Amino acid sequence: MERQKVWEIVCEYVKTDYLRKHALAVEACMRYYAKIYGEDEDSWGIVGLLHDFDFEIHLDETTHPQSGEPILREKGIPTDIIESILSHGDHLQHMYPRKTLRDKSLAAVDQLSGLCIAVALVRPTKSIFDVEIKSVMKKWKNNSFAKTVIREEVLRYSEELGISLEENIQRTINALRENADMLELKGIQ
Repeated sequence: MERQKVWEIVCEYVKTDYLRKHALAVEACMRYYAKIYGEDEDSWGIVGLLHDFDFEIHLDETTHPQSGEPILREKGIPTDIIESILSHGDHLQHMYPRKTLRDKSLAAVDQLSGLCIAVALVRPTKSIFDVEIKSVMKKWKNNSFAKTVIREEVLRYSEELGISLEENIQRTINALRENADMLELKGIQ
């Protein structure tokens, strides 16, 4: 599947700049993880790009991401990609358990990428290049910071992937740094 066609699907359903950037950030992280594991960067990137495409139309976890499944099927998205997307919903684990590295990586980077970006944006430079593990861990302890990030889940997802939280943070930072231009995370000049 062509990335441009996938991006068009995202833009058709995602209207906010924030959620589009989130999709791009998760795509960047997924491509980075695919490279680490010697997997197909394109299919992993598509999973990251599409994972929340229906979030604005299916606003709660009782409908997201499963209510987006028929739309993805209609758009010709392959079943394995749809199943990876569905696996990122904890409430769907009984039907779509995270079995593959791709499934586990998506869960591991989804919320964490948002936390790392939030840490960058509150720094005086607004640069991902000024974010380190220790700066993320400092904000990690403050539950009112990026409060939609459920710390216990991110920790569990890292463990499911077989890596430490710190390693997951570093990989996520690295992926965001590699894509800082696209994500507008280079900071203030």
